[in-house]
Amino acid sequence: MTEGKTLVRLCRTDEVPLNEAKRFDVNGAPVALFHLPAGFFAIGDTCSHEESSLSEGYVDDDVVECPKHGAQFAIETGQNRSLPATRPVPAYRVVVEGDEVYVEDPNG
Repeated sequence: MTEGKTLVRLCRTDEVPLNEAKRFDVNGAPVALFHLPAGFFAIGDTCSHEESSLSEGYVDDDVVECPKHGAQFAIETGQNRSLPATRPVPAYRVVVEGDEVYVEDPNG
């Protein structure tokens, strides 16, 4: 994650319940925002194995499981944790200011 990228407002903190996710279109890039006990985290919403929305997957602690074929990804880093995914998904810096959630622009 790069500190100097532009931040884009996504939502209010109360719009994504704890231990759930929501998909956002950020300047044409699909981003999954997760609300975990440790805070808010954002990764690319499209599974690197096959096109499926990770925000619709099963969240277990700090891992999301793709709803299509069960590939698992670390929510904080986007790192793939199981097959059939062999590549990570991008992770994006999240900033919370008051009750507003911002994410770095995937396109710069």
